[in-house]
Amino acid sequence: MHEHKKASNDQRQMGKIRIKDIARLADVSVGTVDRVLHGRNGVSKASKRKVEDILKQLDYQPNMYASALASNKKYTFACLLPQHESSEYWTDVETGIRKAIDTYSDFNIEVLTSHYDPYDYRSFAKAADIVLAQEPDGMLLAPTAPQYTRLLTDELNRRRTPYIYIDSNIKEQPALSFFGQDSHRSGYFAARMLMLLAGGNAREIAIFRKINEGIVGSNQQERREIGFREYMRQYHPHCQIHELDLHAKRDTEDTQMLDEFFVQHPALKNGITFNSKAYIIGEYLQKKGMADFNLMGYDLLQRNVDCLKRGSIFFLIAQQPVLQGFNGIKTLCEHLILKKEVRGEYFMPIDLLTKENIDFYYNR
Repeated sequence: MHEHKKASNDQRQMGKIRIKDIARLADVSVGTVDRVLHGRNGVSKASKRKVEDILKQLDYQPNMYASALASNKKYTFACLLPQHESSEYWTDVETGIRKAIDTYSDFNIEVLTSHYDPYDYRSFAKAADIVLAQEPDGMLLAPTAPQYTRLLTDELNRRRTPYIYIDSNIKEQPALSFFGQDSHRSGYFAARMLMLLAGGNAREIAIFRKINEGIVGSNQQERREIGFREYMRQYHPHCQIHELDLHAKRDTEDTQMLDEFFVQHPALKNGITFNSKAYIIGEYLQKKGMADFNLMGYDLLQRNVDCLKRGSIFFLIAQQPVLQGFNGIKTLCEHLILKKEVRGEYFMPIDLLTKENIDFYYNR
C-alpha cells in the first residue's frame, strides 16, 4: 500500500498518468486496464477490483474526449419522429438535431432520421423496423402509444442499444433519458391560467383537438388534457367542458365544424388546444371577428405567433423544441462516446407567452 501511495505522488508530480503505469501498479496487462476504463467485458472480478483500487488511489480522470478522437470510430444514431410539414413543431426539433451534429462532428457521428404517421400505429411499427435494420449505436425517438412503442424498446433493450425519449415520456418503459415538459403538470398549469383569464367564474370552456380515427397523435397531448381536467375537477367542478374533435387530415372541414360548434354554444368564451395547431382556431376567430374569445395553445409555430400578436390567441405555452433535439443527440454522445453519467429526466420549462413578451422568445 505504501508503494502505491508513493507511486501516486510520483505520478501527480509527473502531471500525467499512463495506462501502462496503472497496469504495472495493479499487476495486470495494459489490455485489462483498457477494458476496465472503457467498461468492456472480459475482465475477472479480481483484476477489475485491483485496477479500480489503483485508479482510486491515483484519482485517475481519463480524457475520454481525446480517447474518442483518437479511436476514429464512427457512431450511427437513429431518430424516429412524427411526420410533419415545414415550419411545424418537429421542424424545430430537427433543427436542434442538425446543430448537435455540427457541434459534435469531431466524433464522426451520423444521424439517420425516419418518420411515422402519428395517427397510424402501423406506420410507427414500419418505421421502427427500418430503424432497427440500420443497427444504430443509439436512438432518439418520439414515442407513440406505450403498447406499440414497447415492441421497439424491447428490441432495443435486447440489443443493449441506448435510447432517449423526446417530447413525451413512458416511465413504465424507461429510456436512458427524457427531454420534454412534465405534460401532466403543464396541463394542470394551463387550466389554472385559463381560469384566471376567464375570471374564475366561467360556466363553460372548450377543448379543441385534432384527431383521426380516435387517435390524438401524441402521448403528450393526452397527458396535458389529463392534468387540465384534474385541475378543473379540483377547483371548478361545475364548469362544463365542451369538446370539439377536428379531423387531423382534413383541414378543409374545420370552418364548417367550428361554425356549427359555436352556434351550439353561443355563450362560450374560453378554450384551449393541447397540440401545436392553435392557429387553426386562432385564424378562424380572426376571420369571424370573435375578439372576445380567450384561446390558449402550445408551441411557437409562426402561425401561432402571428395569432398571438394579433390577439386571437391569448396565451401560448412553449417548450423549446430546438433545445430538446440538440440535447437528445448531445446526451447520446456523452453516454456512448464520453462515457459520462446522464440524468434520467430533463424537464423543459413551462413558459407562458403573451404578445407582450413573445419577442424575447421568438425572433424569426
